[in-house]
Amino acid sequence: MSVFGVDYAWGRPGPAALKEAGAKFVCRYLSHDTSGKNLTRAEADQLSRAGLWLVVVWETTARRALSGRAGGAADARDAAEQAADCGMPDDRPIYFAVDFDASASQQAAVNAYLDGAASVIGRDRVGLYGGYGPVKRALDAGKARWAWQTYAWSGGKWDKRAHIQQYSNDHKINGVSVDYDRAMKDDYGQWRVDVSPAGDDTPGYVSVGLTAEQVLAPGAWTTIRWDKEYADSGHQHRDAGGPSLLNGPARYAVTASVRLRGVPAGTRVQARLIEVDADDTARYDIGPVQDFRASGGDTFVLYGVPADTVNAGHRVRFQVVQHGDAEAAVTAGSAKLLYWRR
Repeated sequence: MSVFGVDYAWGRPGPAALKEAGAKFVCRYLSHDTSGKNLTRAEADQLSRAGLWLVVVWETTARRALSGRAGGAADARDAAEQAADCGMPDDRPIYFAVDFDASASQQAAVNAYLDGAASVIGRDRVGLYGGYGPVKRALDAGKARWAWQTYAWSGGKWDKRAHIQQYSNDHKINGVSVDYDRAMKDDYGQWRVDVSPAGDDTPGYVSVGLTAEQVLAPGAWTTIRWDKEYADSGHQHRDAGGPSLLNGPARYAVTASVRLRGVPAGTRVQARLIEVDADDTARYDIGPVQDFRASGGDTFVLYGVPADTVNAGHRVRFQVVQHGDAEAAVTAGSAKLLYWRR
């Protein structure tokens, strides 16, 4: 799952046009520029009131990150002051731009620059904007906590640790030139005036699948074991596979679908969620049960719950039962879950 956003410099598309285009966040500049490039408090207020998230990047010149530790410290002081003036909470990161094809031989200078920034705002607030090489090297070295990678100078490679991807340039929204971005993590450094992300504004996302056939005994509730992970930035589903979709406490919404083989037409089929005790999985609470009728041949079951809550120490699992007389099989399936931490 990714979240669509844009970045721009001197133009201002306006909140209405941004929202109409589907943008959920906006990346904006901090710098020494005085010609209108920078984010202002008035703009931050306007975007925040409209429900858009903000991300900030510091850039004076493309190669400024080669100025070493002293340059990084000086830039971080100015960036932090400007960000605070715009209403950014002091726990949010600032991305520092490496806006050129930086080589491996230049990484020592870039790392020193990031060290300088960390000496002022703390390592946990230091982010890097750049191509694949400097992003990977900075993350590998632990010099940046956050990464915004551009497709430029990346040769088609994406570092999976990057929080934001700038994947396409030179688009127009309301006549203003913008670049397209996508947030790849639940928390990508976003904020609104005096607000850090929390709760309802930052849902987590799980997408898993079933690829190995699973036996469906008659009359017995069978817990589906998911063996394919498509998305799980919050690590709710184990990479090695397993039955649990979510660990509590959280609010959540879920859809799950499975394909059954060998269930005679007209046979009653049911699906449900259960919330098992993590310490004793034989103990569980039963969620909504939904009924279906087998169609013969392949039967497709589509189950959905728009809102529910799982408590601390419990895990959400999905179960199916077929009330026929003979063994059947689950041959494929998938589940998608949104959750909000309590």
